[in-house]
Amino acid sequence: MIRDITIGQYYPADSVIHRLDPRVKLLGTLIYIISLFAFHNIASYLIAGLFLAVIIHLSKVPFSYIVKGLKPILFLLLFTVMFNLFLTPGQEFVRVGFIKITLEGIKTAGFMAVRLIFLIIGSSLMTFTTTPNHLTDGLEKGMGPLRKIHVPVHEIAMMMSIALRFIPILLEETDKIMKAQSARGADFETGGLIKKAKSLIPLLVPLFVSAFRRANDLAMAMEARCYRGGEGRTKMKPLAYKKRDWIAYLCFIVYWTLLILAAKIN
Repeated sequence: MIRDITIGQYYPADSVIHRLDPRVKLLGTLIYIISLFAFHNIASYLIAGLFLAVIIHLSKVPFSYIVKGLKPILFLLLFTVMFNLFLTPGQEFVRVGFIKITLEGIKTAGFMAVRLIFLIIGSSLMTFTTTPNHLTDGLEKGMGPLRKIHVPVHEIAMMMSIALRFIPILLEETDKIMKAQSARGADFETGGLIKKAKSLIPLLVPLFVSAFRRANDLAMAMEARCYRGGEGRTKMKPLAYKKRDWIAYLCFIVYWTLLILAAKIN
């Protein structure tokens, strides 16, 4: 299960999506997420799915690698679907004892499942196609106007970048600790919920110790290199929009136009 978590990992490839400006991918991901919650009809979700399929094809990230990232949220997905399926009031479709399934519940559960899947895949594509350094530069540049109201833009972007960078490192560390504890007789699979929760204690303690040690080493390394925040810092490769970035923005405008037209038709 630990190896199936792909959030925050970068997949190297030579694609047009990888070469886009990180500001385009950040804003595009935000626009796509908003569209999933702004429109609630079948035509809109078909357009969103087709748009996502095109982006996946252009990114050259294997579909099997993308789908693998959905396994850790499978329980959350099933819980959300079942919750909406059985507790949404409306016209009765099936009744088994005191359990009632409504037509509105089926529709809501289906839309919720599709929305969560598209949300996870769309968000993951941003990290798959953007290195942590580019992501930091894109966040800092995109939030640049907030400096006028004394928001520490560079520090916020740096913290988010470090957090994303630590995700695969901590996952790898967790996998190593689980294997080491399993070799010593620890059992993480069998038993009830309480027993599984107790079995995580030998895993969490060394994981927290390792995380704090890595954080302390990183802080000492940054201090040794005289890091003092973003004031006065320059960029080796400053971000600049190119033709393909403006084409990408145009594609998002066309995407939203199609969604609005689909909503009016329905």
